[in-house]
Amino acid sequence: MKEKKKVLRTCVVSKEVCEKKDLIRIVRTPEGNVVIDLTGKANGRGAYLKKDLEVLKLAKKSKALDRKLEVEVPEEIYVELEKVING
Repeated sequence: MKEKKKVLRTCVVSKEVCEKKDLIRIVRTPEGNVVIDLTGKANGRGAYLKKDLEVLKLAKKSKALDRKLEVEVPEEIYVELEKVING
């Protein structure tokens, strides 16, 4: 039986390499909108963020997502991300 490979991605803030399931994908769509991609399959430029409130605070402060996605990330996205992290 073939073993399923773990898919690893790097958090844009902590630079930690984590499994995809421990990260949240944020996407800038081709139309320029920023969305949280919980499926991991949305079309567009993606950035991964570790599911950690400290990492989220740092992302907001450093504007790491803005740089990675090359667009200003709206405040609502950070609020939504906090809800996703808190479950």
